[in-house]
Amino acid sequence: MTNLIVASNAIAVDAAARAAEGLGYHPLVLSSSIQGEAREVGRVMAAVAREILASGRPVAKPACVLAGGETTVTLRGGGLGGRNQELALAAALDMEGLPDVLVLAAGTDGTDGPTDAAGAFAFGDTVARAREAGMSPRAHLENNDSYHFFKALGDLVVTGPTRTNVMDLLLILAGPAPGMADYPETVADPRAAREPM
Repeated sequence: MTNLIVASNAIAVDAAARAAEGLGYHPLVLSSSIQGEAREVGRVMAAVAREILASGRPVAKPACVLAGGETTVTLRGGGLGGRNQELALAAALDMEGLPDVLVLAAGTDGTDGPTDAAGAFAFGDTVARAREAGMSPRAHLENNDSYHFFKALGDLVVTGPTRTNVMDLLLILAGPAPGMADYPETVADPRAAREPM
């Protein structure tokens, strides 16, 4: 008998790193076995983004830092969301005001918790946009209500079921997008590629 692994989190993370390099980013894979409380991992992702912007460590800009694994959420409130959405919201709070940065957290199976979303995008302006819309990011995090938070901003990742589950993918983009050096206020922003809501 021969066993052949055709998909794994490590394979998915490595493929994403190759794609990022092909787009002109400097990729760095942190780990394909991330675990822990989602909001704490989100804070770590934000800290890595801040370090890249401040010092070019652990990888030079434009950077694409990748990780995989599966975090957990300790329920404290009665809101709706999933581990990836909660991770992204925690990252957004710690990235407030940072230029040219985004964090993506998404489930490879297309679902995150009991929602129709795979995860969410967090940007340096996420917190400011939420406050302008009359939302409290901290209150949404404390109520485990990341789904309604990101849905109101249009920053959910909705793929539908992929029928393949190799855990979650986490990604940081930091620094001006490749080819955009003359436009420092611009980052590769998935919001620009979507139809208006």
